[in-house]
Amino acid sequence: MIRSTHRTGARRLLPAAAMLAAGVTAAALLTPPPATAATPSPPGNTVRFATFNASLNRATAGQLQADLATPGNAQARAVAEIIQRVQPDVLLINEFDFDAAGTSLRLFQQNYLSVAHNGAAPISYPYRYSAPSNTGIASGFDLNNFGGTVTTPETPGYGDDALGFGAYEGQFGMAVYSKYPIDLDDVRTFQNFKWKDMPGALLPDDAATAAPADWYSPAELAILPLSSKSHWDLPISIGKRTVHFLVSHPTPPVFDGAEDRNGRRNSDEIRLWADYVTPGAAGYIYDDEGGTGGLGAGESFVIAGDQNSDPLDGDSIPGSIQQLLDNPRVNTSVTPTSGGGVWAAETQGFLNLTHESDPAQDTADFCDTPAFPPCSGPGNLRADYVLPSSDLRIRNSGIFWPTDEDPFFYLTGPGFPVPSSDHRSVWVDVKVPGSSSPAR
Repeated sequence: MIRSTHRTGARRLLPAAAMLAAGVTAAALLTPPPATAATPSPPGNTVRFATFNASLNRATAGQLQADLATPGNAQARAVAEIIQRVQPDVLLINEFDFDAAGTSLRLFQQNYLSVAHNGAAPISYPYRYSAPSNTGIASGFDLNNFGGTVTTPETPGYGDDALGFGAYEGQFGMAVYSKYPIDLDDVRTFQNFKWKDMPGALLPDDAATAAPADWYSPAELAILPLSSKSHWDLPISIGKRTVHFLVSHPTPPVFDGAEDRNGRRNSDEIRLWADYVTPGAAGYIYDDEGGTGGLGAGESFVIAGDQNSDPLDGDSIPGSIQQLLDNPRVNTSVTPTSGGGVWAAETQGFLNLTHESDPAQDTADFCDTPAFPPCSGPGNLRADYVLPSSDLRIRNSGIFWPTDEDPFFYLTGPGFPVPSSDHRSVWVDVKVPGSSSPAR
């Protein structure tokens, strides 16, 4: 979730009152959506990379394993069917609770992805990866400065004092499924990289003191990682080429105060990948094995994940996601879109009418409708990204977000509550020289 803001300037939709005064409807102002969200098969010799914040997180430890142990969980079925219809070759799932044995990773493949849903063909991933997350790891400090340290998992306030927000260790983790081999020997993780070690880090400030950037004490900064979950560099072997799958899930820039500690952390989490892919900018970065530096100028990559940052709307620090979108090493020649994002902005209205970004590019349905007070939020935003390196040609892209007239509308629904996730799956097809298409 991303806290709402109200900005001035060009609007992507006219306010409802202005529409009525002009005698036009919102529908007349919007580009007609495509007839269906059905995803075309990837063209030959291309690789489909996708990200999906699937909301496969649970309130208590072990609950996801229990839900996936049988094929009867309705939400997991909807998530699996979306994946089957998108047909990714390499997929990041955000908000997938981590367990050290990889049981949930295996059960989701076995009981959901490998089972046909409503006519969608099963999909198989022979290569899978997960690793520990900072979420729900007790810090031993009062990180939110509320006057006490909570150290008991699954108790109120515990997540705010954890290294990354979570009611228990591994909540809101990540998982990667791939049809291509993952070079496990060369995987790099950055779970333990300390925020203070980023030059020019946007460390939050306690306005009650004269000292700068002192929201966290020196002892807290000594243990506080930059990544709220983790950052992973997964080398994917595609034919004779290696494509680095750079995945993360920066913290939502909300649930804090005037110090904006989460907004600042979000921006610097995004910056880590921007520096990592920029030659000469990554010398300060160290991984969990002690290796330093980032990618070379000739190395291919795809950055993926729920970045929790819209280019123009929401509450992330202005310019945060532009650290990637404006990076010359990143290919932004094609932007994924959907008809469903346009339909939802028009239908739900409210704060969506004040947004500046193109609703066709939205990837998350954050309910802000007064009729649903429990889901008060910022409206729909572009939060999820798949960004190839500039040497990879984009052949096609999309966002799985059906309109209400689409035969797959039952997978996403009209808003709160949702049958699958409040995020949509985003996919990009890239031409990888020397690659061959996997079995589909």
